[in-house]
Amino acid sequence: MPETNREDGEHEQNAAVTHLYGEPFDSGLALAEQHQLAADLTAACAVHEHLLTLAESLEDSADVQFLRAHLLANIASVRLTATDLVAAEDAVERSRALLDGIASAPMGPRGRQLWLEMMLRTLLARADLLRRTGRLDEALACLDEAALRLPEFDDPEGLRTSELGLNRVHLLIERSEWGAAEEQASALLSTTPAIAVETIPRLLIALGLICASTGRFDPAEDWFARAEDALRATGDTGELQSLLAHRAYAAMHRGDFDLAERLFAEASAFFERQRRYGDLAVCEQARAFLAGRRGDSTGADDLMAASLARFEQLGASIAAADTMLLGAQHAYDRGDITEMKRLAQDARDVYQAREVYERCAQVDLMLARTLEDNLNRTDHGDHERKSVDNALSLALPAALALEAARYGFATAHARSQWLELADDAMQLVFRLAVRRQDQGLLFELVEHRCAGASLALDRTPPTPAASPAGAGGDAGEFGESVSVFPSAAMKVYGHADGPTRLGGVAADAAASAGLRVAPPPKVRMSQEPGRVALQEYIAAAEFRYHRRIVDEEEVPFWTTDDLTSRPVVQIRMADAGDVFMTWTWAGGARGFGTGHGPADEVDRAVRALAAALPGPGTAAEGMRHAFASGAMTDPRDEHALARELAEAMWPEGLTAQIRQVLARAGRPLVRIQPSPRVAQVPWELLAVDAESDVRLMDLADVVTTAPTSLRRPDPKPSPRPALDTDTDTVVLVLDPRIPGFRADSPLGSVLGPPGSDPELLAFVQNRLDAGAVVPSVATPAEVFRRTDLDRDWLSGALRKGARRLLYVGHVSGAPVEGGQSEDGTLHLCCGPGTAGLVEAVRTHRPLSAKDLLLGTLPLRADGEPGGRIWPAPPRVALIGCESGGDLRFAESFGLATAMLHNGAELVTATRWVLPTSFAFHRLAGLPESVRPLSAAVVAVDTAHEDQDPVARLGRWQREQLDHWRADGRIEHSPLVWAAMTCIVV
Repeated sequence: MPETNREDGEHEQNAAVTHLYGEPFDSGLALAEQHQLAADLTAACAVHEHLLTLAESLEDSADVQFLRAHLLANIASVRLTATDLVAAEDAVERSRALLDGIASAPMGPRGRQLWLEMMLRTLLARADLLRRTGRLDEALACLDEAALRLPEFDDPEGLRTSELGLNRVHLLIERSEWGAAEEQASALLSTTPAIAVETIPRLLIALGLICASTGRFDPAEDWFARAEDALRATGDTGELQSLLAHRAYAAMHRGDFDLAERLFAEASAFFERQRRYGDLAVCEQARAFLAGRRGDSTGADDLMAASLARFEQLGASIAAADTMLLGAQHAYDRGDITEMKRLAQDARDVYQAREVYERCAQVDLMLARTLEDNLNRTDHGDHERKSVDNALSLALPAALALEAARYGFATAHARSQWLELADDAMQLVFRLAVRRQDQGLLFELVEHRCAGASLALDRTPPTPAASPAGAGGDAGEFGESVSVFPSAAMKVYGHADGPTRLGGVAADAAASAGLRVAPPPKVRMSQEPGRVALQEYIAAAEFRYHRRIVDEEEVPFWTTDDLTSRPVVQIRMADAGDVFMTWTWAGGARGFGTGHGPADEVDRAVRALAAALPGPGTAAEGMRHAFASGAMTDPRDEHALARELAEAMWPEGLTAQIRQVLARAGRPLVRIQPSPRVAQVPWELLAVDAESDVRLMDLADVVTTAPTSLRRPDPKPSPRPALDTDTDTVVLVLDPRIPGFRADSPLGSVLGPPGSDPELLAFVQNRLDAGAVVPSVATPAEVFRRTDLDRDWLSGALRKGARRLLYVGHVSGAPVEGGQSEDGTLHLCCGPGTAGLVEAVRTHRPLSAKDLLLGTLPLRADGEPGGRIWPAPPRVALIGCESGGDLRFAESFGLATAMLHNGAELVTATRWVLPTSFAFHRLAGLPESVRPLSAAVVAVDTAHEDQDPVARLGRWQREQLDHWRADGRIEHSPLVWAAMTCIVV
């Protein structure tokens, strides 16, 4: 057994010769490595085969057997790169047999380490081979065996650990477990040493492929660019050509078909020259799709046949099934239904056998789409209902499974991008339900979609099916990880009797990764135990695709116990191409209904609304536009906008029902849970009558409702803090001074100099006269522009107990396109040294919704959830720019929702960016004595003191509307008062 020092385990410099076996073996190994780096795989393999022949001529001994095992492992590596899987399997099995044969031979400590290194290499190569040939369970078992041997191996820099982790990432990608793959690849990248010059670019490529496959093309290109730099630094020509094919794949998914065609053609030429037939088959598969798309059916069929033949010859069963599925689509396009069904079923059989369940769902969706297409093309007569039922039985479970796949992702951004890909499937389901005229199914679909994801706060996650390093543990019935974040104080974490998972330096990354969520609760369709929304379809999805669709917890679709004193209607909306709506009456009124707004009409109305509102953030240009030409500043334009919104998305039948209830039982309460697309709509303002200027607020009080998942009881509830005897406290945070920002800066004063506004001073004096106020002050002016109202102060004030919190100040909303509502922030007096989960802004660290939800759990081993640190009082007002904007996100975990999660019963927030009173003075010429924002603050405060805050705020809004109708003065414009909404669960 060679006893020389082992190098770093990666490729040496091209000219270096590692002294292991003596000549001609050492120089031969170096030469073969140079050939492999230069992508001359034929020459590299020839050198290794020659050296193997020489080794086999030597007198047999343990050392010679080790040398032969080393050479066979190298041959296997080259054959794998060349996608010669049959020859690679022969080499890796022979290498393993030789290593097993000398396992008990006498060897010193260094010899044992070299044997372990070669065994790990062989196991990783075999796992890679098994993965490529679709034997995924066997590949996982092989990786688990490697993980068991790893602790004995001296791997101080973690090179073999990172290789093992990379193989697990590839295995997760093969199973389409995108979320788990991304999380593990990101954690690995943060812990892999820089000297791992082979592993790092492959990790970067894996992350790029994950992003490209889940609709995030800009991050994908960033990963690919970093990989290209790393590969050029090592001179790895072959991998650079593979990267070309990966970029072609991303371009194809992005819709840049010309670029994809060119890149695939270039990569194909290289792979054909190098006899890398597996990679060539992948390119042919993609080029067949592109050919079919441009109408070249003959070329597409030829490329598909070539691709399928190569994959079958190589034994790459999953890749061959992918080609079959593509062929099935082409068969349908040319009208060969029998061939389409045969190919689709053959592909599905492979996916089912290999447990690639996402692709099973894709097959079922394709079949459902072909059924829908056939329904559109032909008259099914009396059999139409059965055909629609068949399509739904395929489409709905598959759509649920694809939608639920997002829970594997660690960030809301990744989940939102995945939802965009999965939304096409759900749109198909809604079309089929409409076609079946099944109002009950539409109702349950909307209820399920509106239930909302559940926040995951469990520190100890279940073990996933393929963890970064370690043997496979019990992954639960569905083999999923519903984890959250690593313990900050631990290098690794996991179960004591299971494998460890990468942590350590990933703790910092956990703070910026976003929220982890779990599936929504089951929605019970009645107060009594009974039917759960979509229950038979959920059961089918979980059985067919082995993915958790809903949690075991049940919530009623609507709790009406406290709503019997007045008539109330609950309205929920869901985006699925069109906007679908359901409503149910209670509180003395009975009935229900469904409706929908056509997508083009809704989109047009939403664009008109956006054009009328101030721009996002503090952009002065957007505010100027709103005052100069926005519809909200002219009564006629505003009425036209309110009418357009109503015509696009408000059913006339629902208006008629509201009128009837108003006449017979009094003013009803309208509870609306909007879909993200229409969450900025000021529902109170809708002009619901074509003949007169009647607004919804003239007929009813309106309140916004959050997803039902927020009603779920916490399985591990945070104990409420012990309250002082005086719980009548009102916490006032009024225009706090933000460190490092002058009063006239973007994060400066929103209410003006302290003491300059008599209306605000009077309102604060009223609160002081009425009871306890925090902070404790002697005069009203001392409440404004304070410098001591940071997150620690707020925590202390709320932990002592309060009945109300009123915040007036700066709010920075998260960009909707980013998908992460939890990035919305409040601006208190926190300096940059304050611990938190968002980056500091110059000399200030904002308090984010993520902080309010997660607290210090990601930051400290003894961390607390946000609900314990900042327990919310029953009523909370957040008056700042778009403080209620979290409902515009697929996952509502912004500031308003965080307050509800932390215990608030009602939160008053704003739908869009608010103009300050100073903006009215500067841009509309309003006298300084008139302060619209101050009036709104006082109105909200008054409402929160009322027994019925929703009705009281609605009364003030109607007064403002009456003034607006009467005189059209800018201070009565809906720009401020229509932005306010009360949010409840």
